[in-house]
Amino acid sequence: MSGTNAASGAAPCRFAHYFVICGIDTETGLEPDELAALYQWLEADRQGRDPDTAATGENFEQSPLKRTFKSKVLAHYPENVEWNPFDQDAVNMLCMPKGLSFRTQADSREPQFHSFLITREDGSRTYGFVHTFYEEVTSPQICSAMQTLYQMHQAENPSSATPSSSSSSSSSMDSLASSLDEADSPSSSSCRSAACGGYDASRDTLYVSKALCLITPMPFMHACRRFLSQVHRAVTASLPPPLPLESYVHNILYEVPLPPPGRSLKFHGVYEPIVCQRPGPGELPLADFPLGQTFPLLGVENLVQLFNCTLLEMQILLYSQDYQRLMTVAEGITTLLFPFQWQHVYVPILPASLLHFLDAPVPYLMGLQSKEGTDRSKLELPQEANLCFVDIDNHCIELPEDFPQFPNKPELIQELSEVLLRYGISPVGGAPPTSVPTSTTTLGSVSVSTRHTGLKSQQALRELEDDGRNGNLGGEQLAVLELLQGNATLERLQALAKRTGVRVEALRGVGGEGEAQGGRTAVDEEELRNAKLNVQLREVFASRFTMMFADYEAFVIQSAPDLESWLTNREQMHNFDKASFLSDQPEPYLPFLSHFIETQMFATFIDNKIMSQWEEKEPLLRVFDGRIDKARLYNVRAPSLRSSNYQRCTILKESAQAIEQRLLKIDHTAIHPHLLDMKIGQGKYEQGFFPKLQSDVLSVGPTNNKWSNRTATAQRRKDRHRQQTEHLTLDNDLKEKYMQEARSLGKNLRQPKLSDLSPAVIAQTNWKFVEGLLKECRMKTKRMLVEKMGREAVELGHGEANITGLEENTLIASLCDLLERIWSHGLQVKQGKSALWSHLLHYQAREETLEQQQAESPVSNGPERRKSESSLGMPSLRESVIQDMRHIQSMGEIKTDVGRARAWIRLSLEKKLLSQHLKRLLSRQALTKKLYKRYAFLRCEEEKEQFLFHLLSLNTVDYFCFTSVFTTIMIPYRAVIIPIKKLSNAMTTSNPWVCVSGELGDSGVRQITKNVLEITFDCQNLGKLTTVQLGHDNSGLLAKWLVDCVMVRNEITGHTYKFPCGRWLGKGVDDGSLERVLIGELASPNADEDCGRGCRTPDMQHSPGQTRRASITSMGGRGYKPTSAQIQEAIGEAVNSICKHFHKPEKERGSLTILLCGEVGLVGALELFFHNGFKSARLFQKTVFVWDFVEKAVAYMESADQMGDMQETAEPLGLTCVSLCHYVSAINSSPRNIGKDGKFQLLVCLGARDRLLIQWLPLLVECPVIQRMYEESALLRDRTTVNDLIAVLQTLHDFPITLEASLVKGIDL
Repeated sequence: MSGTNAASGAAPCRFAHYFVICGIDTETGLEPDELAALYQWLEADRQGRDPDTAATGENFEQSPLKRTFKSKVLAHYPENVEWNPFDQDAVNMLCMPKGLSFRTQADSREPQFHSFLITREDGSRTYGFVHTFYEEVTSPQICSAMQTLYQMHQAENPSSATPSSSSSSSSSMDSLASSLDEADSPSSSSCRSAACGGYDASRDTLYVSKALCLITPMPFMHACRRFLSQVHRAVTASLPPPLPLESYVHNILYEVPLPPPGRSLKFHGVYEPIVCQRPGPGELPLADFPLGQTFPLLGVENLVQLFNCTLLEMQILLYSQDYQRLMTVAEGITTLLFPFQWQHVYVPILPASLLHFLDAPVPYLMGLQSKEGTDRSKLELPQEANLCFVDIDNHCIELPEDFPQFPNKPELIQELSEVLLRYGISPVGGAPPTSVPTSTTTLGSVSVSTRHTGLKSQQALRELEDDGRNGNLGGEQLAVLELLQGNATLERLQALAKRTGVRVEALRGVGGEGEAQGGRTAVDEEELRNAKLNVQLREVFASRFTMMFADYEAFVIQSAPDLESWLTNREQMHNFDKASFLSDQPEPYLPFLSHFIETQMFATFIDNKIMSQWEEKEPLLRVFDGRIDKARLYNVRAPSLRSSNYQRCTILKESAQAIEQRLLKIDHTAIHPHLLDMKIGQGKYEQGFFPKLQSDVLSVGPTNNKWSNRTATAQRRKDRHRQQTEHLTLDNDLKEKYMQEARSLGKNLRQPKLSDLSPAVIAQTNWKFVEGLLKECRMKTKRMLVEKMGREAVELGHGEANITGLEENTLIASLCDLLERIWSHGLQVKQGKSALWSHLLHYQAREETLEQQQAESPVSNGPERRKSESSLGMPSLRESVIQDMRHIQSMGEIKTDVGRARAWIRLSLEKKLLSQHLKRLLSRQALTKKLYKRYAFLRCEEEKEQFLFHLLSLNTVDYFCFTSVFTTIMIPYRAVIIPIKKLSNAMTTSNPWVCVSGELGDSGVRQITKNVLEITFDCQNLGKLTTVQLGHDNSGLLAKWLVDCVMVRNEITGHTYKFPCGRWLGKGVDDGSLERVLIGELASPNADEDCGRGCRTPDMQHSPGQTRRASITSMGGRGYKPTSAQIQEAIGEAVNSICKHFHKPEKERGSLTILLCGEVGLVGALELFFHNGFKSARLFQKTVFVWDFVEKAVAYMESADQMGDMQETAEPLGLTCVSLCHYVSAINSSPRNIGKDGKFQLLVCLGARDRLLIQWLPLLVECPVIQRMYEESALLRDRTTVNDLIAVLQTLHDFPITLEASLVKGIDL
């Protein structure tokens, strides 16, 4: 097998793919970092200066010891691995994110360790582990170049002989980008004297950073860290290592395999063995980053909040001086997501040159290195409306506003805290860790975070060891030293011993305590403890999802016959029955779950589930499904028995035992490092300098090693299998293409391209974002329409056509989030946390200036007005962006800019003006240019037009997303009474009053000034309006009044309600009513002049008796008599509507009043029934009303009762008779003058509420009065029809009918 094949053939099973060395290239010398120059170019562009005149990397304001210089990959072995091509730029950038740093002997030069990862386009990851140390600069050219730079710096800044913190540039982002931070040495600023901030070649020794890096396919962080530190120790020791370094590097690259799943592996470093283990197929996947450090850094409560924000796919920015902390928290939080996976941009360490990537208008999880002394408040971030900012070093987080909490959060925090305390870790962020009682554990089990925070002292200890060791300590002494590294007390003892001249061997006694069974070192013990803690914390989170999604499979919609058709129609497919799933969940979980099931990570999880019918299950899904099956075996629970009780994780012990068994009993041991066939005399050992390795022996793997042959055969077998299956399934490229498209936005941009960073590439990246945002907008508006419109939603499997308020609220919240992201893309100038509100404020300031200028010469603001509604008697409402902003600004309940922006979006959406308002906002192009960079979404004309068009489509449906959310605000209402002037006095001498009621309350009685017929009043939000009570006091000569309708408008949302009347109010006219209850309907803003009057259809109008006026009376020749079939149909429809009303979830029901008394309500339908064949108009007599018939029937019953006729009737009938008489007399004795039709309406409503209607009907039918007042053919005299009516009304008995206060006011039963 040829060398390259050996290198690549076994690559998928190799522990490490590459060994890399980065540092200074002595050939090219000191080069200013191009990336820093690019960053300055971007910064200049951001601030609107001419980017081309920006500095080209030279920055004489800064001391050269703090400047960024270009690092290079000096060597990497092997040259390339077929499975994982070497990306030189990316590795260089991530090994040395700040470029090269220089130090002198006066500075602290402790080695640093950090990790990184590279996400490939298909979402797979490669991990890098980096050990950075300082090496003396021997090149005289570089020393003299540094001397020259320092002299130039002093000439430019004579005052800077004393080192200040880095250049205090006006831009906060500059201070972030400044390369050399003091993070490496927390105490460095204090240890430098004023003199030692400079560099003098004759006096000072110059050191430069160098990085050793292992690139691996899996995150074996502890093993790599130990290997690299041993390699470094071999370089700094006074005696050469046992074998040449090439042997150890060759061994880890080619002879150490990945441990098989469920097994452990021991391999050998330079001085001592290293153990790693890999979880089995049923266990949680490998995660080696210590959660035992993540939790103390943030505290349990903060960490659970961060976890929640990650699940809801917000933008997450981690902020710390320490790269390894950034990586530890990022990896820690993403491993807790099991079985879900983060699907968006993931860059745990964001190099300074990529800061513009914070502009990304997509969810991201990024880590940003802070500079010591940089104030968080100076950090200008492009978007903060949906940002979770995690300040790791200060143990605090800033959360976005208004997001749902994770279910059972207090119980989850409690359980996690108990696990941490068992390991001696405080659950409070930043608290000093408590040690575990020594009786139960070895000395090595000091809390992880002691080690982490004591990083500096630990490294100092290393240097002490190096001096005392002289390069040839035996294993036992090494164990002592490894033990010392974990313990601060012993560290001090060691230092003391060193000072007093006691030899290290004297500490052996302590070593005996530190060793566990089998000669395991304290470090081994700590690793075991870390691994057990890791898995137990992860199991707590995993069990939450196992409980929450135990029945998820039941709601997955398997709609495609094969994989190809599923992939092709992925976007149109409805894969998960969200509505049914939510209806099956406990109430407290709904706010969180309704948001979570809209995320990309949940969609991908369901996609993987669907695809598992056709191909191998995705590993995380396989483990999760296995757990659900296991849980079902132990705990068979019906989905209907869902409870929100917290169930603790039951497998903590066994999960920790599995790991302990693997680490205590090693399954495999790799080949020992051995001498290679090397040229003698090369790679000479020189203490403190990393040698130049012989590349010919490192670029070739072994040809005779059992393991690589085994993997090669396995690989060939795999290849054969792949070729066979390729014929059966889709062409892989095509499939990959489909898959990429099938996943929506964010998937293809997991990580910015780290290599080629020209402005052209940045522009291309931004173009991807613009396209992604437009696509997301299209998907969201489509989803909102489908949910709202019903029929299509039913076809797509939603079941009930009506969208639930919860789901609607979730969709609107995600639209608000999308708009914020669009407005913060490419932003240059911003004030406050909301980019959209900031733009609106700039717009408002400009418009108000213009308004003032126009005030002197008034001109009409044509386009700002909507169609006047003066035809309805309403003065037109001025509609403008500014007006709506002022409404929001006057709401004291909203305290933040993000809240104001969201309220403004909701208000505009409810008014159907969102697209129009945003178009108007963006029409001020000069302002947009000032606020946005040229690549911003809002400056891409074509995409902007399409985006506004998608938003315009939302005008086809009605939203009440403002009214229903801000229920406690004060709202101005305007009510206008419109009389019919042709037939009555336009003037009236009486004093009218009005009371408006809605779903949230009523306005109370409001007196209207005589003859003004209009009133404006403020009251707390009434919600959707349902009824208006209109009346007057009948005073004066011209008291009678014929009212056409009442119009009421919400002056903020512009919703106008029409309450038709068409009846007289006055004594001795019509039915003698002085007060009417009118039922409202939402008027369309551009209704016709006539607005529904003179309608020719059998329009069963809202108010009592109006139908009769229009349809029943024979006066005026306009009479239209509905047939008996139409009447029966109307009753059936009315009852049906009430049944449907009660079958909806309680929060979604709307107004029952409209269904009882409205246009096609029950009262109107029964009125038609009673009017059929009724002898109402008599010659030379007053009109007779149905109420007259009811009163006469009751009078007959009462007199019959007194005469004893009723005694013979059955007992229940007698009681019914009493109840009818009681109700009628209560209505008649009410102090309200509601007129005869109003009284009939009230009787029907009370009868429906108290389930008496079907008992009263037979009494009225049996009463002899009916023969005098009804024709023979009347429906009321047809027994069969009446029995059918009773049967239909019987169905209402299943429902608890409650009546609005405005209907039953003043009735004493």
